Amino acid sequence: MKMKLKALFALVISGSIACMAGCATTGIERVAETTSKMQTVQTDIKQAVAQADATNTSLENLIKPEQKDLKSNFDAYSDNVGKMDKIGKQLNKHIDQMIARGRDYFTEWEREGETYKDVQLRELSAERRTELRKVFDQIPETSSDAKRSLDAYLTEINEIREQLSIDLTPKGVETITPIAEKTVRDGNDLKEAVKPMLSAMDRGMAEMGQGAAAGGQQ
Repeated sequence: MKMKLKALFALVISGSIACMAGCATTGIERVAETTSKMQTVQTDIKQAVAQADATNTSLENLIKPEQKDLKSNFDAYSDNVGKMDKIGKQLNKHIDQMIARGRDYFTEWEREGETYKDVQLRELSAERRTELRKVFDQIPETSSDAKRSLDAYLTEINEIREQLSIDLTPKGVETITPIAEKTVRDGNDLKEAVKPMLSAMDRGMAEMGQGAAAGGQQ
């Protein structure tokens, strides 16, 4: 049954039977669009993790006791916060787009599958769609924790920057140090929070990629 489902998926996404008259894209094109969104998010995550490391380092430099260049260290931290904020917002945007594109993909597949006159083909199409959808649904599920961790970190680093812009003094730095140390830990936790999401996307692309490769050999 697994082989039958894989073979069916190859046919569906190849566009040879999946596309109704007048549809704008083939199954292969929709798979490519969906996996492309996943790849974009993976790239964003790598950038976010790298920038979180840079932001943490600059924050740790800023709260070091008895430092002699408070203004320069604050400027470096502020610059990193700006970069992290931009990357984080971009990541959140692309996650939402990826999830929306994936849901549209399954909606289009279901709509087209219901047009098949062959009852067995229609049933096999629905079974394969359900199987793959279970894989894809792990992505929005895991993204919730990743986005929650990211949003919390972005809030913390921005509030620290705002507070120190008001009170950039040794005493001011000393006051926010416990919060800053927690923020550094939260930045490190962010790297762990995105791992399940990355794994879920890898599984989704592997499933879709198998079908796309098979479809290309028809």
